[in-house]
Amino acid sequence: MNIIITGGAGFIGSHLTKRLLSEGHTVIVVDNLLTGALENLEGHLHNPALTYVNQDVSIMSVEEAPAGFEHIDQIFHLASPASPNHHSKFSYHALPMETMMVNTVGTLNLLKLAEKYNAKFLFASTSEVYGDPEVNPQPETYFGNVSTTGPRSVYDEAKRFGETITAYFIRDRQVDGRIVRIFNTYGPHLSPADMRMIVNFIQQALRGEPITVYGDGTQTRSLCYVDDTVEGIVRLMNYEHTTGEVVNIGSSQEFTVLEFAHMVKQLTNSPSPIEHTEHLPQDDPHKRRAETSKAQKLLGWSAQTNLESGLRHTIEYVRSVIMSSRPTNN
Repeated sequence: MNIIITGGAGFIGSHLTKRLLSEGHTVIVVDNLLTGALENLEGHLHNPALTYVNQDVSIMSVEEAPAGFEHIDQIFHLASPASPNHHSKFSYHALPMETMMVNTVGTLNLLKLAEKYNAKFLFASTSEVYGDPEVNPQPETYFGNVSTTGPRSVYDEAKRFGETITAYFIRDRQVDGRIVRIFNTYGPHLSPADMRMIVNFIQQALRGEPITVYGDGTQTRSLCYVDDTVEGIVRLMNYEHTTGEVVNIGSSQEFTVLEFAHMVKQLTNSPSPIEHTEHLPQDDPHKRRAETSKAQKLLGWSAQTNLESGLRHTIEYVRSVIMSSRPTNN
């Protein structure tokens, strides 16, 4: 099949790209490298089955498929900044307009392309559409507790509107689409510059710096290893009877942020102290755990990777990035 992956050089997108190439598909990665990196596709860029297109899907033409392709079979729309960390240059706080545009106008453009080529479509949404939830765990039927004007809304509300556009094309224009709500994912290719919780903890621990926890650390997260997330995404695209479905993909194991900090400290054998900041970021969710019974029933999917094993893989990746960035003595 000919498959487009937007954001295919990003964290989850690069793992999905490699997975689909290994299955013998022709993959077209569309990525403007705003938050992605071609290094994530190292070893695959010369594969004749991979085409890389440097393009912002918010301004792409939908009149024709990428040059050389007469048809498109599937479109995975994963392109978007995703980091909530205010201090990261890759966060949606640093890239607010780009985040809003790629999830709204970009989604519209790609749905038109799917309609034109009768391609299957998957929109990568997020657990952030649930906001700071009053229900835990969060099922797909929960409408969320969100702010339309808060600092996180450039991401949350853009994703929610992306879902609305996708649902319209499914309902009224018969596009074969589906929506995946991805919960916190971790693993190799999660950029240290992204500064999301787990990679930030790992960097601080490896450098012997204080591991900083927002507030008292009792807020919870559920981490899903990237291979498991990709497996869920692939199943949602390919399994029968998934047209129009909205499915959570994430771990059902819930830990406090403070517990994650201690796990990282232990697994890295770090002397780093754990320090608490005074305040939580505005609108930061206090609870986050996926209700995954729908994924289990519809896709036969559940997260399989042991948390300790996944964290060890992630630690080794971050360690390698840190070591490769250190200056050498000549």
